[in-house]
Amino acid sequence: MFDNKSVLITGGSGSFGKKYVETLLARYKPGRIVIYCRDEQKQYEMQQRFNGSCMRYFIGDIRDCDRLMQAMNGIDYVIHAAALKQVPAAEYNPMECIKTNIHGAENVIKAALANNVEKVIALSTDKAANPINLYGATKLASDKLFVAANNMAGAQKTRFSVVRYGNVVGSRGSVAPYFKKLLDEGSDFLPITDQRMTRFWITLQQGVDFVLRNFSRMQGGEIFVPKIPSIRIIDLASAMAPGCELKITGIRPGEKLNEIMCPADDSHLTIEFDDHFVISPTITFHKASNDFTLNAMGEKGVPVEQGYEYNSGTNKHFLSVQEVADFNMMAGVEI
Repeated sequence: MFDNKSVLITGGSGSFGKKYVETLLARYKPGRIVIYCRDEQKQYEMQQRFNGSCMRYFIGDIRDCDRLMQAMNGIDYVIHAAALKQVPAAEYNPMECIKTNIHGAENVIKAALANNVEKVIALSTDKAANPINLYGATKLASDKLFVAANNMAGAQKTRFSVVRYGNVVGSRGSVAPYFKKLLDEGSDFLPITDQRMTRFWITLQQGVDFVLRNFSRMQGGEIFVPKIPSIRIIDLASAMAPGCELKITGIRPGEKLNEIMCPADDSHLTIEFDDHFVISPTITFHKASNDFTLNAMGEKGVPVEQGYEYNSGTNKHFLSVQEVADFNMMAGVEI
């Protein structure tokens, strides 16, 4: 579906954007790929790797609506990956996080509607479900904006959906590269905030593939959640450094013991498919179908039981220590 199409990725010089571009170029023949971000150095470095005739590099901030309007001219599909993601930084700089994650999302929606973009998928996070930190709260607000944008579109063709998933193995700022850095520097212990801590675990390629599929699945207004395994952080440490001493440092502000992707409070809206969940909108759409049990690919889902919660601590699929090691190697994290 991406052959001869124009695709724009906000925050496109990040981990997700680079893997997405790599995958698009390997599987399709896109007419144009626009990398939109504010970091000229990261764009320059990415351009050394991806410099085909279809590639375009736009310096711009999602806070700048006029620049987004220009960048989306003639675009068919948008992946919104730009965000301020660091939990402690968001707590310390709340207004900056709000400007990027909420006002920036509003600008993406305005620009997409103004340019009659066909489909927009916004990347979310497990921290947007029952948020306890500012980053999660801003992403929840962003999710709500993108869902409601389908009513703003009215009779226009533009449709908006959200993809929510957990920790990406090996992405910038994730725990596995942090542990590896400590080990490479000769540390004789690994810091663990709490030995009970669990997380959802997904590779970058799996995340990219999930987003690609959902462009075909989406009707507009869904929050897509993949079915992925959980890990225990102590098992990650054991996989990366067997026998290494673990030091319990205490849970950090804004951090949860377990992450949630489908809250129990949304169980009446949650639909289970073979390999993913869909959280239906809380609002009614007036110009589109409100039945999300059958997606645009013909896949059928069923409502979950009332009170069901998709939680990393109660997930049916946990990786063993060996499976964690294999998973990391598959994701390109050397052990």
